[in-house]
Amino acid sequence: MIKIKDLHKSYKMGASSLHVLKGINFEVEEGELVAIMGSSGSGKSTLLNIIGMLDLLDKGSYELDGVPIKDLDETKAANYRNKFLGFIFQSFNLINYKSALDNVAMPLYYQGIGRNLRMEKALHYLEKVGLADWAGHLPNELSGGQKQRVAIARALASDPKVLLADEPTGALDSTTSYEVMELIQQINDEGKTILIVTHEDDIAHMCKRIVNLKDGIIISDTKVKQVRAKTKEYV
Repeated sequence: MIKIKDLHKSYKMGASSLHVLKGINFEVEEGELVAIMGSSGSGKSTLLNIIGMLDLLDKGSYELDGVPIKDLDETKAANYRNKFLGFIFQSFNLINYKSALDNVAMPLYYQGIGRNLRMEKALHYLEKVGLADWAGHLPNELSGGQKQRVAIARALASDPKVLLADEPTGALDSTTSYEVMELIQQINDEGKTILIVTHEDDIAHMCKRIVNLKDGIIISDTKVKQVRAKTKEYV
């Protein structure tokens, strides 16, 4: 599903440059649930941004579902993102003046899907995350956990190949974090490929594999016994 070989990324810092990713080799199979961990400055967010086509690699190769991701202009990158990827952010990134239903329908609008089918699909995904009764509510009328559920429904609406979650529980208390992770685990149980950037060890162990980055290098890549969020039991 994801194949990255010898990935390098640097950023210009005045007269010098900062080498953020230093020859990353990384593969993700379809249906995996992978946590990417590392301290601030380790390169984990940069890696997620490159996988999400929000940033470009300097050297190396990146394939997503068999498609080489290279020589992208902004239009092509946007088309690929819409086709392949769903994003979940720490800060939810909902549109404040649009209802939960309209927020979920937004990616479908950009795919050119007609309004009636858009709304039907959006409601289906709100039902999936347990928020059908909140479809008409604005984001400021929702709790943090509900906002993240709307964001997850929006990420799922376009039926992406891969979900990318950047600190999806970072703005939530521990109880709500576990509820969100329970939902993410259920989505993964249905076969969806999911990558999660997190600095929280308990959240990482709710995944099936943990990749640790330090100073732009993968220092460990381990399959783990998954802790189920609902029961906090190993499987």
